[in-house]
Amino acid sequence: MSSIYKDKRWKKKRAWILKRDEYLCRECKRYGKRQSATTVHHVKPIKDYPELWLTDKNLYSVCTECHESFHDRITDRLTEKGKALVRRT
Repeated sequence: MSSIYKDKRWKKKRAWILKRDEYLCRECKRYGKRQSATTVHHVKPIKDYPELWLTDKNLYSVCTECHESFHDRITDRLTEKGKALVRRT
């Protein structure tokens, strides 16, 4: 999967999504905070929905802290917060 992130299409799409979201974390923005976005998160994980890896509606600009809150790095599953984002989008 890491090769996906080296793909030219991903790099172009990532840059577009960050620009679309004005380089701000969309999750922080929901709570009235302005935080720079450094990551583009796949709302529905690539491993479960590979067909959505470049779909705008599945991509969400976030800061590192919010991105980490969406994933359980031990189980490699979405957290409850990550699941809630899937339901919202």
